[in-house]
Amino acid sequence: MECSTYTSSQPNLVWGENIDVEISGVGRNITEELRDVSGGKKERRMQRLVRKREVNEAGRLMSTARNESFKRAVSLYRAGAHLSSAMTTVSPTSIIHLFKLSPPNGRPRAQTRVRCSIAEGPTISPSSVDGRGTVDCVVVGGGISGLCIAQALATKHRDTVPNVIVTEARDQVGGNITTVERDGYLWEEGPNSFQPSDSILTMAVDSGLKDELVLGDPDAPRFVLWKGKLRPVPAKPTDLPFFDLMSFGGKLRAGFGALGIRPPPPGHEESVEEFVRRNLGDEVFERLIEPFCSGVYAGDPSKLSMKAAFGRVWKLEQIGGSIIGGTVKTIQERNNAPKPPRDPRLPKPKGQTVGSFRKGLSMLPDAISKRLGSNVKLSWKLTSISKLDNQEYKLTYETPEGLASVQTKSVVMTIPSYTASNLFRPLSDVAAGALSQFFYPPVAAVTVSYPTEAFRAECLIDGELKGFGQLHPRSQGLETLGTIYSSSLFPNRAPPGRVLLLNYIGGATNPGIKFKTHSELVEAVDRDLRKVLIDPRAKEPLALGVRIWPQAIPQFLVGHLDILDTAKSALRDIGFRGMFLGGNYVSGVALGRCVEGAYEVAAEVSDFLSQQAYK
Repeated sequence: MECSTYTSSQPNLVWGENIDVEISGVGRNITEELRDVSGGKKERRMQRLVRKREVNEAGRLMSTARNESFKRAVSLYRAGAHLSSAMTTVSPTSIIHLFKLSPPNGRPRAQTRVRCSIAEGPTISPSSVDGRGTVDCVVVGGGISGLCIAQALATKHRDTVPNVIVTEARDQVGGNITTVERDGYLWEEGPNSFQPSDSILTMAVDSGLKDELVLGDPDAPRFVLWKGKLRPVPAKPTDLPFFDLMSFGGKLRAGFGALGIRPPPPGHEESVEEFVRRNLGDEVFERLIEPFCSGVYAGDPSKLSMKAAFGRVWKLEQIGGSIIGGTVKTIQERNNAPKPPRDPRLPKPKGQTVGSFRKGLSMLPDAISKRLGSNVKLSWKLTSISKLDNQEYKLTYETPEGLASVQTKSVVMTIPSYTASNLFRPLSDVAAGALSQFFYPPVAAVTVSYPTEAFRAECLIDGELKGFGQLHPRSQGLETLGTIYSSSLFPNRAPPGRVLLLNYIGGATNPGIKFKTHSELVEAVDRDLRKVLIDPRAKEPLALGVRIWPQAIPQFLVGHLDILDTAKSALRDIGFRGMFLGGNYVSGVALGRCVEGAYEVAAEVSDFLSQQAYK
């Protein structure tokens, strides 16, 4: 059933009992208890208001009654008494009631607005808005990072952070995750898949999507275009001696460098290009890492920070003196440390694979949003942030119903850094200036389909296109960054006899794509595909979708982490403790890193509120 405002699995109505309430039926019981509240006039006025269903005003009037009769009336709500007759006329939009009550522990509780309905799975306690109380946390941004933070708080930290809302300026959740289904095709226009780490599998299982998971073939080859030919990338160490993407000399250079026989680290933060060329040689960079950076970040590896963009690999050299040395030390430390038992609910992916859901990636944000219910506020545009004397925050929003305000103990900003910068500008020029420095280049996702017979015979295996996809180094003369074989990767993505291809074009090295028309982008993609994958004589493709993201992926450039620390420090300097920064410019751009980062931020919020509770 649809939630009107807030849902919870707590054991009584005031704290979010999951039952719908028809106000007229409950009103009869309340008026009986209030008959002697204040000499007749107030009681008769309240009766008229209830009959007219002017519920907010009736609730305000009731809240002025401070005697035992009123307390008995309130207890009817808390106990859920006398509701059965009202349920026969219940409607999805019925019930709003406003009370000022005391919680079970006896401490005064702020006035709370509650709408209750049946919810599935983990839910969050009812939260109040528009000045009628304080919530524990507001997550600003309903993309995958924001939703996963709220879900993590609901499942892992409910005791310390029971009241959470998510606000989203757009009319739908999911951020850049965009799944489209039409005419027998199903395609993505944002992220395409994820690495099935335990974090994202936990999020999927907690969202009720375990049976909807689909995993790609772990043996599906990945290709890099080099000298006019699609060459497979080694999938495992035993492939290294035999793959033809690199020369024998290039392989030797990479091996010696990984062992530590290479120039020492410089005294400055290295770019990805500097780090890889120094440690693994030119061929690894030009034929593997450069196209990988283009495919993941749509970035320029000469400017991307190794420490910020690929921190785990960067750290290996720091802790072990070389990539191999750091790997050995990491494995030893992992083996010596006590390993927590793995959640038995989680599936066990085989090999190095990628995942999605039966009906696309949008299933994840949609499922989380459904579980959070009306704790997710759509079309709520944050316009201002202020710090109150009690160290809480007041957030003001433009909503479809007009201006609304929320008072909260903590805030997590998961919106893009440039949007957060504008909101912080009146509060801290330093924080706003730092957040405005992050660069988001444009990227276009172009989805096309060809019949199977349009593909070159040498690109097919047993008459089918098999594999994950292909990447194109910038030196190879193609404009597209890469192509994903969508219908080969996951089932039921295209009708029989057709192949679905998702192509990315643009990025930091080609920002001009945002000025191209959709037809020009399709032509560019088709032209590139005919050079390596499609028979030049084949008919034109079926163009299914073109999505241009003007500010697509934050670039983790050299200095990124220092800039981020500057923003965080500036917020602390103005007393904004309890204000957290999240999202892909903080955690990382891959979908899996966004989910891992969500669990990390949720733990930080929980720790902060736990400390505040003891002050």
